Parts: sequence; structure tokens; C-alpha cells
Amino acid sequence: MPADIVFTGGPVFLADAARSRTFAVAVAGERIVAVGPEASGWIGPGTEVIDLAGRLLVPGFQDAHVHPVWGGLDMLRCDLSADSNREAYLARIEAFAAQHPDDEWVLGGGWMMSAFPGGTPTAADLDSVVADRPAFLPNRDGHGAWVNSRALERAGITRDTPDPADGRIERDAAGEPTGTLHEGAMSLVNRLLPEEPPERLVEALLTGQRYLHSFGITAWQDAIVGTQYSDAGDPLPAYLTAAASGQLTARVVGALWWDRHRGLEQIADLVRRRAESSVGRFRATTVKIMQDGVAENFTAAMLEPYHDAHGHHTDNAGISFVEPAVLNAAAIQLDALGFQMHFHAIGDRAVRECLDAIEAARRANGPSGNRHHISHIQVIHPDDIPRFRDLDVTANMQMLWATLEPQMVELTLPFLGEPRASQQYPFGDLLRAGATLAAGSDWSVSTPDPLAAIHVAVNRRSAPSEWEGDYEPFLPEQALDLGTALAAYTAGSARVNGLDDTGTIRVGALADLVLLDRDPFAAPPDQIGFTRVLGTWVGGQRVYTA
Repeated sequence: MPADIVFTGGPVFLADAARSRTFAVAVAGERIVAVGPEASGWIGPGTEVIDLAGRLLVPGFQDAHVHPVWGGLDMLRCDLSADSNREAYLARIEAFAAQHPDDEWVLGGGWMMSAFPGGTPTAADLDSVVADRPAFLPNRDGHGAWVNSRALERAGITRDTPDPADGRIERDAAGEPTGTLHEGAMSLVNRLLPEEPPERLVEALLTGQRYLHSFGITAWQDAIVGTQYSDAGDPLPAYLTAAASGQLTARVVGALWWDRHRGLEQIADLVRRRAESSVGRFRATTVKIMQDGVAENFTAAMLEPYHDAHGHHTDNAGISFVEPAVLNAAAIQLDALGFQMHFHAIGDRAVRECLDAIEAARRANGPSGNRHHISHIQVIHPDDIPRFRDLDVTANMQMLWATLEPQMVELTLPFLGEPRASQQYPFGDLLRAGATLAAGSDWSVSTPDPLAAIHVAVNRRSAPSEWEGDYEPFLPEQALDLGTALAAYTAGSARVNGLDDTGTIRVGALADLVLLDRDPFAAPPDQIGFTRVLGTWVGGQRVYTA
């Protein structure tokens, strides 16, 4: 039988260990049936022949850490992600509020911390455009929220309200709340928000899926499902609905949320939810543990305290959300039950605590092959770099963040100090130490465009689409070569997702493929970020056309 599709005229990047290239691929049904010269023998009268014409064909990108339901819902709400300054944010919020006069709350988000002094916008600003009802607007990284006075009043937040153990209320010199809530303090407000109807979350998922397909993403790991962690609601029912109806065209692994306010008793619930959550192209086989916050609001867990604005040590070394003894005990049980563990760790102490937990699991259970991974890994102590290979822990990189831009320059570097400031996003050191690398975007925190992230990984400078100033390359000795970065976003993430018949182009693999508009290997590295996606296929079916 002839092939359904033959791509010919090369080049083709296979994403194998040798970083091989060829010039033709044949697809029959949902799988690849020929690679290289023999592909031409599969052409028949009904075969669609696609001339690559010098444009690169690659395996489908896989995002190993992303939030498509929440990202899709942001696109349906007051979406601030296209703007970058206070005035534009306020204008967009004012227009959105006027267009939705019947909404009980003004909801949305996506603002940048660098747009405001100290990264903390004020309720007074928000009151100037929304005074008639409460407003709740998380920032891009989801670790803080901007609220107006009505929202503070509705939640009963005053100068006498104590900070929750896992968060902080931003206050002025007199102790009055100013309108920014960090980490767990957001829950003081978002628990009051109206619940999104189930059909709205399905719409958000399909909106997010279309957007991800447009960037060549064919599979992903949703980093938080099975929880009301976000004001957007639990994504899990939306996935099960879309998977059962066939509307889920991507391949998705869901990471079930570890509730840091509970203990080991929740493991039985996780086992039950895993058994109930395998439908179509979706399965929830991972547990997500958020071990710390972020550096910009001083909640990332550090081995040494943060500096103040004058370079002096403070008494704040961040927050470990899960006490290490509980983390170790949880890791042992989850690993024994066959769960993959997906950790959020930004600070060097959080990274070490996650590695220690995995080491405890290996001592108790032996090597499990559960493919545990740690996301974000912003600051890693040099002593912990080789432990990724030794413990078979994948480094899940958000490569886009490894660059100098206002948030890094103004809100991070001064407060980390040396040597920590030079220990950020050490991708090159991880590669040289033999670590397995995977990649993800954390969208809607930042763009889901893999080519923008790969541009940063290679150049250690912002991609053209994300340009925020003319800075020098950031720690260029930690750069990756283009082949390694591409392989991390394809084969590396496929390994994390347990999708072993995807991630590389080879005979028998599923035909999850992406056609780019050029061959980035043929141009200077500083041009990588201009690359765009022309077409995306999942299982031989085209799901996106530019």
C-alpha cells in the first residue's frame, strides 16, 4: 500500500542520539513507514507529496511543563500578556471592564512584574479603572496577583490580617495592604471567585490546544491538574471530556497536584484519580510537587538568605512549601506506587531538597525507571549538578528564561548576589555532567513558542519576539548547541512524558511532525528565533496549517 504522505526534498532532523539528518520521510496511517531514500518507493497515486524545499522537518515539539487550560482561559478573559507597561495594562483592563459590565468580577492576568516598581502593582492604580466591583489579576508567573480595593474588602484583608504560612501580603510602611498578593496569599481572594462552568473550561482547553499546535506542539505535560490551585478551576474534567469526545488531538500527561496543606494521607486519593483518569490521549500518571516559589518575590527556597537592595544579607531564605522529611516520605511512597514525580524548584535549596527526596526513594525502592524530573532549576548549587545524572533525574528546562531582561536585571540579580547570580540556568553544565535534558514553556507564564526558547538556549539572549532591551549574553558558557536544544524539546520531553514511540523520526514511530519555514541550522544562530511553523501533524493527521 502506498504512503498517505511523503515529505521529500529535505532536510529532516531525526532528533536521535547522533543528531542525524536525512531528506525524506513516508507516513502511512498514523506511523512513519520509511526514512531516507526508500521513502520515494512509497509514493502512489493518492499520496500527498510535500516538497520540503530546503525547509526543516522535525519531530513534534513536546512541552514538558505547561498549563493550556489556564492559558486558554486567559485568552478568553482580560489578557494582559501582549502588553508590557502600567499604562497599557490599565487601558486594557478599563476597556475589558466596560465591555463586560455584567461580570461580577474582572478576571484575567498576564502582567509583567518588571512593569511596576519592586514588581508590585497597587490597588489604587486598579481602582482608577475598576472601582465598581472586585478585580483579581494574576501575574505571568502565577505566583502573585494584583487586586483592587473591592477585592481586598470582599476578602476581609486588612492591616491586621496575618500572612499565610505559604505566602505574603504586600504592605506599605504603615502595614496597610497595597494590592499585591504573593503565593498562598492569593488564596485569600481566589477562593471567593465564581466557579467557571465545565463547558467554559473545555472551551479554554480547545483554545489553548489550537494555540499550542500553531507552535508545533503535539504533546505536553500539564503541570497542574486535579486541583483548584488556580482561580480558573480544575483542568482535569475538561481533559477527560475532550479526550472522550475525540476533541483532544494532542497527547497529554496530567500531573496531579500535591496539596502542600495535606500530608501522606492524600496518596490514596492520587491513586484513585490516576485510575479514573486514563481516557483517549490523556492520562494522569504524574504527581506535581511545588517545593518553593519564585526568586522575584523572595519565596524561592535558597541555601543562603537573599540580599537587600544594598547588598546585605537579610533573614529571608525563601519558603520550602513541603517540609523535607514529609517530602522524602512522600517520594518513597509515590515512587513505589509507580508515579512519576514532577517537581517545581527554583532556588538552590529547593533543588537540593527535591534531589534528596528522589535519592531517598532510590535507597528505599531501588531504581524505578519512573523518569522523575525537576522543572525550572533556576539556581543549582554546583555540588548538585552531577546528581541529576547519578539519580536519573531529568532537568526540565524553561530555556526562554535564561537571559538578561528587566525582571532579571532589576528584580533578581541584585537580591541573589554572587556566586548565586552566576549559577542560574546552568544548562551547559548539566549537559556536560551527563544529565538528561527536557524542555517546556510554563505557558501562560511565558510564550509557548519552542523556537523562541531554543533561540535563548543557543544565544543566551532574548528571542526577537521577546526582545526587552539590548543586553549582553547571559552566562554564555551555559549555552547549548542547536541540535541539543532541539532534541531536548522533542526526544527529551517525549522521554519525560513516557511517549516512547514519539520524539524522534524513525520507522515505526508515530507521525507527530512539524514543518518549519526554514532550516535554522543553515543560518546564523542569532536568526533561530525568526523561525516559524508552517504545519503540524499528530499521528499523520494535520492539526495546524499556517
